[in-house]
Amino acid sequence: MRLSAPLEAFTLRLLRAAHNRALRRKAAIFAAIGTVNFAVDFGLFSFAYYRLGLPIITANVLAWSVAVSGSYVLNSLITFAAESGRQLRLKDYVTFVVSQVGGLMANTATVFVASFFMPVLLGKALAIGASFLVNFALTHFVVFRHPRPSSPDAR
Repeated sequence: MRLSAPLEAFTLRLLRAAHNRALRRKAAIFAAIGTVNFAVDFGLFSFAYYRLGLPIITANVLAWSVAVSGSYVLNSLITFAAESGRQLRLKDYVTFVVSQVGGLMANTATVFVASFFMPVLLGKALAIGASFLVNFALTHFVVFRHPRPSSPDAR
């Protein structure tokens, strides 16, 4: 069974990128920012649910929205500073949020499927890894991709 052409090309780019030292550094910075955003998400969720009495889904969406917004700002200014020019743009923000929804879906699907084969907390650990890969790949290759060099004919 073959992958579709765009998915196959994306997979090849991802595999080549895994051997790039600068990209591994970016992934580490992205992970550090993700750790900060996890703390924001968890803390705000806990506050909204336990102190403000918001329903779980409302508290979770609120916390996730704030954490994703913070993640966009930090990643624009630090991780992907060269690609973003350290500029915050609405179009990039919307693309970033949409890509993070992809990671949220990967996380949820992974923990759900894994729960049939292993303890839920172990499945959740795998899910965090899956969502990290999806979020970093989409952020690097879609949101903050390098502009394509202009062709020599365009000069």
